[in-house]
Amino acid sequence: MDSTHVEPHIKESSYIRDLVFGFGDGVNTSLGIVAGVGGAAISADVVILAALVGMFTGAKAMAVQNYLAVKSQREILESEIKREEFEIESVPEKERDEIEEIYRAKGFQGEVLDNVVNTITSNKKVWLKTMLTEELGVNLEIVGNPLRGALVMFGSFLIGGILPILPYFIVKAGLISSGYAIASAIMISVLSSFTVGAIKGRLAKKSWIKGGLEMAGLGTGIALIGYGIGSELIKQGIVNARI
Repeated sequence: MDSTHVEPHIKESSYIRDLVFGFGDGVNTSLGIVAGVGGAAISADVVILAALVGMFTGAKAMAVQNYLAVKSQREILESEIKREEFEIESVPEKERDEIEEIYRAKGFQGEVLDNVVNTITSNKKVWLKTMLTEELGVNLEIVGNPLRGALVMFGSFLIGGILPILPYFIVKAGLISSGYAIASAIMISVLSSFTVGAIKGRLAKKSWIKGGLEMAGLGTGIALIGYGIGSELIKQGIVNARI
């Protein structure tokens, strides 16, 4: 009988963050456009065009911003790594004292403390990693790869963004009215947002219901704002219906 105990853990990942943010922003962006333009009683063709343009523009902007942000963060962290490597090579006694202070603060004393310090400083890779994590809180794995992060953000934004647009393709086929399309877009967006929010909550070991309601509520709020703006533009005669 195998008595090995394996406790499952989910490592923190920037890609989960990018997936959730990308999908959520995609749904909310398209839903806001669909509800706003649809609320102005514009034709299905214009609603689809506006939403698709907004979806691809938003996906590109989010991907580029994510790439630059992650790239900049990695460059800063890599410079810190090089600085620590230099200090370990040039002033090892000072760095050893820092390791000792770190573990003394954790409650290690006497011979146990000496053994811990000697073990860590006997391997420069372990020494460097310990300094980075304990002193600086640096973890490049969590930051992620800039290009991969950008692609995840781009793809998840498009997946989320296309969902609120789908009912308007059915409108073009003459199967439902624009009013049903808006209601369907909101329902699809709320359900998909709730699902992603619930998954995020489970991954974070928090309430999946709270996570789902939080994400779904934000998307619905944006839709209502967009719909209100579109309807008001029609009432004020600023936009002509059925363009």
